[in-house]
Amino acid sequence: MLKYKDFVPRQISRPGFFAEGEHESFDEAVEAANRWLASNDVTLVNLETVVLPNIWREWEEGSKDASIGTSTDLVSRWHQFLRCWYQTES
Repeated sequence: MLKYKDFVPRQISRPGFFAEGEHESFDEAVEAANRWLASNDVTLVNLETVVLPNIWREWEEGSKDASIGTSTDLVSRWHQFLRCWYQTES
């Protein structure tokens, strides 16, 4: 069965009126993916870097959201994360 798992740099602090939000580095997401792959019995099919806008907005559903808005935003923030496609026996 084909599945995927996203490794998104976590939000460390939320943005404010005069401050941008802070996030972990992309390297930390890669390290998390390496730890997960080492500790799970899966067959890796593909790795991809995905870039999406505004995944940390309150009304968005993160990396799994099928529709992420940008058209009415005053400021759009684009976020990079790692998606692992893998297969399992069941």
